[in-house]
Amino acid sequence: MSIVKFLTSKVFVKQLVLAVTVVIVLSFLVLKWLNISTNHGEFKTVPDLTGKSLSVAQIELEQETLRIEIQDSANYNPDYPKFSVIEQEPKAGSQVKEDRKIYITLNPSGYSKVAVPDLRQRTFRQAKPTLEALGFKIGKITYIDNIGKDMVLGLRFKGNTIEPNEQLSKTSTIDFVLGNGNGN
Repeated sequence: MSIVKFLTSKVFVKQLVLAVTVVIVLSFLVLKWLNISTNHGEFKTVPDLTGKSLSVAQIELEQETLRIEIQDSANYNPDYPKFSVIEQEPKAGSQVKEDRKIYITLNPSGYSKVAVPDLRQRTFRQAKPTLEALGFKIGKITYIDNIGKDMVLGLRFKGNTIEPNEQLSKTSTIDFVLGNGNGN
């Protein structure tokens, strides 16, 4: 039998119609099953969790049948209480499906510790931006007799001398002891 005769035979046409019918019926059934199993058209509104404690955030998400996923944060925000939510994804008011993970970022207990570099024998002009770039604040400046004008002779924190590589919290205020340019 030639290929042309086979393609125009009743057996081939019956098989082709049967195959197309099966594909259409299966597609229809799969689409109906997806509509039912994915809760098509049903959404939950994400609550605003910013500023709330972890336990309150968990309760609110459970009430909406949403899941919580905690992401660690190294960025302390003094505007929020310790261990409270400072960010969330998706944002508050977003429409999501039931059982969706809501990613939250918690506020750590305080600023991270940073090593204070050795700035002795550098000028104040060099030392100031170095400390500010690390997140420290510049406090009061004290001058003592030394031949190096504006030379850093020491650093202090709350009246105590700071040793090189000592760990202080970010945003700590560091006082400078500088030379005044007068020799002994």
